[in-house]
Amino acid sequence: MTLSEGKVRLKSGAKRASLTLLQAAAICLLAWLAHGLVLYFALPVPGGVVGLGVLLALLSLKWVPEKALQAGAAWLLGDLLLFFIPPVISVIQYEAMIEQYGARMLGFLVAGSVTVLLGTAWVVDKAFKFERGLHLARAGGRL
Repeated sequence: MTLSEGKVRLKSGAKRASLTLLQAAAICLLAWLAHGLVLYFALPVPGGVVGLGVLLALLSLKWVPEKALQAGAAWLLGDLLLFFIPPVISVIQYEAMIEQYGARMLGFLVAGSVTVLLGTAWVVDKAFKFERGLHLARAGGRL
């Protein structure tokens, strides 16, 4: 390989990396704008859901070609796998414990999650009833 061939490969690699970063930035900008729309219009759905819906519409209507975001999306999805490595290593490292206590641990996790959800729902319900009572008492005193 000559020096000029190495420079061409370096330029094409740098061009590909900058294109990937630009595409990932465009996806992040879309997510940020969707979050802003959710906040501005007080929508009851997360900004990520709105962003995915907008992206799906843009891709379906062919206003944004798939190739325009393909490299950035692949890079972002590839890095998401890093979040799953620690749990997988834990499962491999403590395989014997999971075999012995796995069903019991899963039962406790489900029961704990259900308890937290029910407890939170109960507290929120009581708080709303309390606030409604205060609001009605204030409105009744003004009439």
